Amino acid sequence: MSFFKNFFTKKKEEELDKGLEKTKSGFFSKISRAIAGKATVDVEVLDELENILISSDVGLDTTVKIIERIEARVARDKYVTTAELNEILRDEIVQLLSENETVELDDFTAPQDKKPYVVMFVGVNGVGKTTTIGKLAHQYKLQGKKVVMGAADTFRAAAVDQLKIWSERVGCDFYSKGMNTDPAAVAYETVQYALSNDCDIALIDTAGRLHNKINLMNELTKIKRSANKKLEGAPHDVVLVLDATTGQNAIEQARHFTAATEVTSLALTKLDGTAKGGVAIGISDQFKIPIKYIGVGEGIENLQVFNKRAFVDSLFKK
Repeated sequence: MSFFKNFFTKKKEEELDKGLEKTKSGFFSKISRAIAGKATVDVEVLDELENILISSDVGLDTTVKIIERIEARVARDKYVTTAELNEILRDEIVQLLSENETVELDDFTAPQDKKPYVVMFVGVNGVGKTTTIGKLAHQYKLQGKKVVMGAADTFRAAAVDQLKIWSERVGCDFYSKGMNTDPAAVAYETVQYALSNDCDIALIDTAGRLHNKINLMNELTKIKRSANKKLEGAPHDVVLVLDATTGQNAIEQARHFTAATEVTSLALTKLDGTAKGGVAIGISDQFKIPIKYIGVGEGIENLQVFNKRAFVDSLFKK
């Protein structure tokens, strides 16, 4: 048993390393240049490090926090070498991520006391929301769970069709009322379908864009209320899906959606396609919402449960 566990752990580490390759190469080449010829961490090194973190899309507020913590370490220890800088930076980032994490998941296991476990997905069009739902459904199916996908993004024909294609690909149930129907009704009936058909998991897609922010807020509130009306406590998780390649724009999206609805976790997609992976640190810090899933490749298996220590270790792996 331990052999297989070690094999799959190693495979996940390799996927994560590969997925963060672009972020790592940009990040470390900049740090190496900043400390070249320096023996100790001084004001100049810290200024350079601040610029590097900001350019890696960690964000200004979070960068300032990290730099202040490193300054405090330097002042306390009196003498910090540039060779120690990576280790200190790694520790401070892990600590920052730890401050706002709920219980960290080891795998894709759904809570045993919630059946069906209802998850609602929000996020703008194009961030990989439907793909994330499909990949998550695949993980649950591997565990032998019965899954239904609910197509509550009824404003775009493509959204309904894409979700149906994913359900067929994964081999799970699909619920839809078609286009231009009431999304809240779809959410209600998806939960009803899950209850009637003994489903373990219900994954509900929602619209990424409406006419204006007020409409979006109202719609998401209605969908949540509708799911809860059918099953008290549902949705059990509201996942905001963000595209890492958009960098600081992802933080803006997070700001809008957290104002529109009570987001309980985050999924960060397309980390393999960007050098802006530092945005994960900024988003987690600024919104105090745990990152639950990360996308590290295009394959159906390339969705991982976010592990802060593994993420930071990979980021600093040479």
